[in-house]
Amino acid sequence: MENAGVGWIAAIIIGGIAGWLAEMFMKSQMGVVMNIVLGIVGAFVANLILSLIGVNLGGWVGYLIAGFIGACILIAVARAIRR
Repeated sequence: MENAGVGWIAAIIIGGIAGWLAEMFMKSQMGVVMNIVLGIVGAFVANLILSLIGVNLGGWVGYLIAGFIGACILIAVARAIRR
């Protein structure tokens, strides 16, 4: 999150938005707190994966995109594990 250039409060807000967007896109039913967690953890996961292939997203928009991608990945993995 330090590389993204956003603070903790902004990370919570952006993470919540990213988690909510992923929830709508993946058609899952999560709560507000889970959306925030998915967005923040998803941003970390996506930044890690993207850095392995040489892509670096920074700033608010980059954090939102990474959070959305990562949250979608986490939702898909959770669905695969449940089944």
